[in-house]
Amino acid sequence: MYGKDEEDCFRIPRLYNICVEHAGGIPFAIPSTSVPAQEILEVIDGIILIGGGDICPTHYGGKEHQTLYMLDSQRDTFEFDLFHAAMEGQFPILGICRGIQIINLALGGTLYTHLPEVVGETVLHRLPPREPVEHAIDICADSRLAQLLGATHFQAASWHHQALCHVPDKLKVVGHAPDNTIEAIEMTDYPWMIGVQWHPELSAMQDPVQQRLFDQFVEACRSHR
Repeated sequence: MYGKDEEDCFRIPRLYNICVEHAGGIPFAIPSTSVPAQEILEVIDGIILIGGGDICPTHYGGKEHQTLYMLDSQRDTFEFDLFHAAMEGQFPILGICRGIQIINLALGGTLYTHLPEVVGETVLHRLPPREPVEHAIDICADSRLAQLLGATHFQAASWHHQALCHVPDKLKVVGHAPDNTIEAIEMTDYPWMIGVQWHPELSAMQDPVQQRLFDQFVEACRSHR
């Protein structure tokens, strides 16, 4: 879930739940909590690290920037701990937008703090002030992700201003935007771990390619059980 807001509430966009349910899974929304990650993993079969807000730059040697928003160190720490525990147990892991960034940082990678300062704005990855926009995605034909999606080129909803910079050797880059921004990663020697920088949940109900990512994730969860 998102971190605690100004009303002292935890929230999650409903579309994530809908996509999991549509795939035949049962969604459990997990807020940042002091409950040990291992105890959480006793009652679930896989984790989706969702979008929403930036990761504190202290986690990747980044600098403060005026565009950073919804920083929540408690959420960061919780998600890093949950990721490492899930990876130790070889749980299926899907990272979406912020989630792909958590995966990358947890394994030793880095981020671009503000992507437009690096790649310009020939390809828009979000609209001002912070709204989604579509752009093309290219997936490596020989990747697991291409096999799961049944597609190597499509339009997808984008909603971010940060992106992966250095990617550790443990991860394989398998997707790019037209401006060469990294859009997808996977771990080939792990049962099921995929991260995407775009937001598949925003168009999954109209786009079978995007829903297929959730379908395959839920299927992997059944196998892990």
